[in-house]
This record gives sequence, C-alpha cells and structure tokens, in this order.
Amino acid sequence: MNRHPGGEAHTRRLIELAELPAGASIVDLGAGAGETVALLRGLGLEAEGVDLAPRSPLVKQGDFLRTSYPDGCFDAAVSQCAFFVSGDQPGAMREAYRLLRPGGKLLLSDLFFEDPAALFRAAGFEILCAEDMTDAWRDYYLEALWRGDAPCCEIPRGKSSYWLLIGRKE
Repeated sequence: MNRHPGGEAHTRRLIELAELPAGASIVDLGAGAGETVALLRGLGLEAEGVDLAPRSPLVKQGDFLRTSYPDGCFDAAVSQCAFFVSGDQPGAMREAYRLLRPGGKLLLSDLFFEDPAALFRAAGFEILCAEDMTDAWRDYYLEALWRGDAPCCEIPRGKSSYWLLIGRKE
C-alpha cells in the first residue's frame, strides 16, 4: 500500500476520521491493486473497487468518471492519488457525489492545483475534515524519483498541494 503518501497508515487515518459504521458500503475509485478494498473488507466494510486497469480480482474494470453503478448506492467512496490522474477532478467528484446516498462521505487524498475546498463545495460536499499534507507528498514524490519509480503521469508546473479531505453529501 505504498503507492500514495503515508501508505496504509494514511488509508487507516482516512477511514478512522470518516467514522463509518460497521457494514457500510464503500467503493474505491481508482482501486488499482485492490489493497484498500482488502483493508476495508478486513475492517468489516462492504467494499468494492473500480479501476481502468485493475490489478486484482477485488477490482472491477471501469472508468470511475462514469461508473455503471446506480445513483445513491454507496455509504462512502474513497480515492487516493487517482482523481488528479484522471485529468478531471471536478468530474470525479461529481461522480462520487452521484454514487453516494444522502449523508454519504467522500474520503479523498490527492494532488491539487486548484483550491480543493472550492472543488468539494462545487460538487455539493460539506467539508468535514481538511488536512494539508503537501510536505508528506513532496517527501514521497522525491523518494520515488530517487528510486526511479515516480508516477508516470505528467505533473503540470505551478503551485500544487496535497490534501486529505473528507466530505459529506449534503
């Protein structure tokens, strides 16, 4: 679980801060190898994942910008380091909003080149938690560059920040 800053400890922090009830249904948007899905299931949550290129049988193939799930079918959605890579963060937030039941929560940590709070509010989310984790992202990315396994996506130039955010569908 080290494909994002903080690894598993960061994922567990997101889950803890969201205060999800046992048995809650949650979808991992951009689930990749399904590590977060496995962790969520191990914590007693009904979890599934979607990714363009799944690397695990726990993850369904699909585009998280346009999923085939019906409206309001999840209690929560989680995404780590995927909305930015999609090239459409506002669209990803709108899709997460569509998938959530009223009161559902979005657990997100990602890179931003815009004000993340404004993007959250524009998608209809009330912000419950916002933590600037830019220093952790910078350390993570520099270490990945040093190892030679930095993410393959092109990062635009400009002021960026990395945030942990939890929002509730209003």
